[in-house]
Amino acid sequence: MLNDDLINELKRKTIHMTSIIIVLIYYYFGKQAVLSLLTVYLIVILELEYFRIEWGKKLPLVHALFRTTEADRLGGHVFFTIGSIIAISVFSQEIASAAILMTTFGDASAAIFGKAFGRTWIPWLKNRAYEGCAAEFIVNIIIGWIFLSGWLLVFVMAGTATVVETLTNKLDDNLLIPLFSGFNGQLVSFILAYYK
Repeated sequence: MLNDDLINELKRKTIHMTSIIIVLIYYYFGKQAVLSLLTVYLIVILELEYFRIEWGKKLPLVHALFRTTEADRLGGHVFFTIGSIIAISVFSQEIASAAILMTTFGDASAAIFGKAFGRTWIPWLKNRAYEGCAAEFIVNIIIGWIFLSGWLLVFVMAGTATVVETLTNKLDDNLLIPLFSGFNGQLVSFILAYYK
């Protein structure tokens, strides 16, 4: 039987899966189109966040999806959108796409698998189970294998995304994962191309 905490996490992560739309728009309509749409989306959600945080307005349908830690600060979707815009602007299409999907699918697998099957908790970290970390790393490897060429690049990006998600507590991992995994991936890609 699913507990309420796991059900709420499933609802939140289902919305995060819309990141597939970002990647599809990028591949079918190009960089300028996806950046324009993401920028408009960012402005809209920032306006909504303004009324939610500054004026204490409850947003219909989505209010229940915010964590208690997000009551008086920007939600993770804002940071994810900013991270996606930067990743698409700076990194190659394959690396940006992998980084964006690792942020959502990797993070979702860690949270859901950790809450459902977590038995071995990492002692020095809050609410982190080895099972969730392993699930995230496997999902990130699969995403990397789909989008990237070369196992070194796949492992660097998947490992970076997993470590950042696992160790981040004070900053928002929705911003850090696409930027750090994308940056490390792009760096490895440049090095491999240089030594070919």
